[in-house]
This record gives sequence, C-alpha cells and structure tokens, in this order.
Amino acid sequence: MNKFISGIVTFSLKNRFFIFFMTILIIVTGIWSYIKTPLEAFPDVTNTQIIIVTQWNGRSAEEVERFVTVPIEVAMNSVQKKSTLRSISMFGLSVTKIIFDDDVEDFFARQQVNNLLRNVKLPQTWSRTYNRPTVPRARSSAILFREKINLRSICSPNKPG
Repeated sequence: MNKFISGIVTFSLKNRFFIFFMTILIIVTGIWSYIKTPLEAFPDVTNTQIIIVTQWNGRSAEEVERFVTVPIEVAMNSVQKKSTLRSISMFGLSVTKIIFDDDVEDFFARQQVNNLLRNVKLPQTWSRTYNRPTVPRARSSAILFREKINLRSICSPNKPG
C-alpha cells in the first residue's frame, strides 16, 4: 500500500502541469454540472393516473356497478402500459382509476383512455364532460372524464328510447 501511495505522489510531483490541468478541469466540470442540474422543491415522483368519474343520480350502487362501472372497466382493460385498474361504485357514483407504468407520458395515457371511452356502452342518455388538469404538467392525478347520466330524460315518456 505504501508503494502505491508513494507512486502516486512521485507521479504528481513529476507531472505538476498535468495534475494542475486535471484539477482545473474537474472544478470547471463540477461548477457546470451544478449550474445545469434542475432544482425542484417538490419533485414529482408519482406515476401517471387517470380518474374517470361517472354520476348517475338516484341509482343504487349495484345498478351503477352493473350498467356503468363494469362497461368502463371492460373497455379500459385493453389500455396499453397500465399497471393497475381500480374502481369503486357508490350510490349514484362510479369512480375508476387507471394507474400507468412509470415511463408513460400524460398525453399518451389521456389519448388511450379517450379512444377507448368512445366505445363504452352506457345507459341511453348521458353527457360527457372533459376536465383538463389545472396545472399544465399535473402528473399526479388527472380527472379526465366526467359523465352525468340524466335520469329525467331516461324516464321521460315523451322522448323515444
């Protein structure tokens, strides 16, 4: 070990200009790296999530599950690069959450879900509302799609069904 250290010291003393140049190069590289490193107070470590909220007022949880949640789940099973699909049905409300892999971009996830939601067969009359994230780069969770199924127009005898 002493021979190794004495070899380094000897090389350093014989090649002073090389050691000086390498020291300056390492200092400049360190300063440049420090300046170029992005600094975030709260870095986003969550993966991309899309939440589909569907309201069907006045219906039991079983009806919401059968006629709204299950068709949405079946359609969302073919989404690419998803890691989990979770849903919950309550009185008049269905919430479906799709969690994607870490490397999935927001735009890709939204596009996938939008394309598959067009083919979902829901009760006769419903209105679709799209919610944009409030922050342009809001990755933690984006409520993309809200549906409100209008009970009056379904039960109205004047409208053809």
